[in-house]
Amino acid sequence: MAIKYTCLIVEDEPLAAEVIKDYIDQVPFLEFKGICTDALFALEKLKNEQIDLMFLDIHLPKLKGFDFLRTLQKPPKVIITTAYHQYALDGYELDVLDYLMKPIDFSRFLKAVNKMITVTKTDVHLKNEKSDYIIISVKKMKVKVWIDDVVYVEGFKEYVKIFTDDNCFQPKMSLTRIEQLLPQNRFLRIHRSFIVAKDRLEAFNTTDVVVGGKQIPIGRSYKDLVMGQLG
Repeated sequence: MAIKYTCLIVEDEPLAAEVIKDYIDQVPFLEFKGICTDALFALEKLKNEQIDLMFLDIHLPKLKGFDFLRTLQKPPKVIITTAYHQYALDGYELDVLDYLMKPIDFSRFLKAVNKMITVTKTDVHLKNEKSDYIIISVKKMKVKVWIDDVVYVEGFKEYVKIFTDDNCFQPKMSLTRIEQLLPQNRFLRIHRSFIVAKDRLEAFNTTDVVVGGKQIPIGRSYKDLVMGQLG
């Protein structure tokens, strides 16, 4: 049986939502699961159903699209749909799959959703390997990074720095992407810009942790999660 990816549309404009739904229905490997007119409705949907791909508008009532996306610990793959091109960099930082400008042409829509297949195949490969190491691209080379060696990861706008015992790797990828590749039970995101290895923590309080001799701040929005994990 062919794989189908479940899709959720988060869009408050009825016409735009219907266009995307019609496009989804035309693609054999996509399965429509619903339309949410605001982020809070979408949050409930994500809690109760398995969603693989979310079409997310930026300008939503109550809670804006990117702010909503930042609240999700394990978001599905996301394709941004908007009439505003100036937010593309924010989308990159949040590791969105693609960025569709309204009005959306079907051929451009198809190009975006085809990325779902490529990314999913890559995720499966890395998932099979990530108990021991991950593979990253650095200066056109594929580099094996042993998970046991990773101390912490720092995120920047267009790349991350992976600090190990003896080295620092700088692949062009988002912090959210590297967070998805690292084992959740061994690593903890403590700030929008930092992920740390839990077994490398040397000290912590309610505002900072010390790992690998470096003092790193705990982000305000991550404080409850971090304190819950670290006790």
